[in-house]
Amino acid sequence: MPEEKNQKVTIPLLQDKKKQKEKIVAVTAYDFPVAKIVDECGIDLILVGDSLGMVVLGYENTIPVTMEEMIHHAKPVGRASKRALVVGDMPYFSFHLSIEESVVNASRFLKEAGTKAVKIEGASKKRLKLIEALIDAEIPVMGHVGLTPQSIHHFGQFKVKGKEVDEAERIITDAINLEEAGVFSVVLECIPMEVARIITEKLKIPTIGIGAGPYCDGQILVFHDLVGFSNGYLPKFVKRYADLHELISGAVKDYIDDVKGGKFPEDKYSYHLNEKEAAELAKKEAETLGKKKKRGK
Repeated sequence: MPEEKNQKVTIPLLQDKKKQKEKIVAVTAYDFPVAKIVDECGIDLILVGDSLGMVVLGYENTIPVTMEEMIHHAKPVGRASKRALVVGDMPYFSFHLSIEESVVNASRFLKEAGTKAVKIEGASKKRLKLIEALIDAEIPVMGHVGLTPQSIHHFGQFKVKGKEVDEAERIITDAINLEEAGVFSVVLECIPMEVARIITEKLKIPTIGIGAGPYCDGQILVFHDLVGFSNGYLPKFVKRYADLHELISGAVKDYIDDVKGGKFPEDKYSYHLNEKEAAELAKKEAETLGKKKKRGK
């Protein structure tokens, strides 16, 4: 059956898209206005990513992002999204604790922010046990393999993963292990498209690519990258669909010029008294001025 435009996206619906070979479209959002726009446009999945650390908080990488910051930004996204499936990204060291503490942290996304799932990076044995515990606690989990930004200090730099056969096989195994642990989908970040194709064909759950080529079941981009609202280096995989940075800069410069030149606010952007009230106010001001002059004498 064709999907209705306003149909609420659930995890079963998302997984059914893979069976129907219908591409999944995802994007990040960190606030109410952006989430509302992308939700109304028909985005399937919104990730409140820890990328907010670099995109909106000005951190050098995602490591400093806290649970409090993630919950703060996830709340308005959860309120704005009426259709899309909202996923909260577990920040660094929010799920590296005991299983009990990690489950409590994950539950905050569902209880406080209104997300429907969480995303966790990596597929180590410890991580797989945590994923199983989260699912047992009825917290849906999205996996993430390939380039995992929270491991930046281990990798040394952001770069494509899986370009050598041994590493490619390890990533494929990680993705399979995540599916067996119970994740409902998996993000494939910065891996060769040939590797992503193998993973996508092997898994029954959807793969969501970011820098992983066209064979994934869906794609995700950082909102600020795709609309040109970010500064500095952009990865090869980013396609800019607009240039908001240039547009906004132009608008702000015009505003500065207008204010300094006395062109803003002109009459149509100002409020007025009606003639009667204006005349009465002018009369009272004149009387007050007259009294001050008399006192001055």
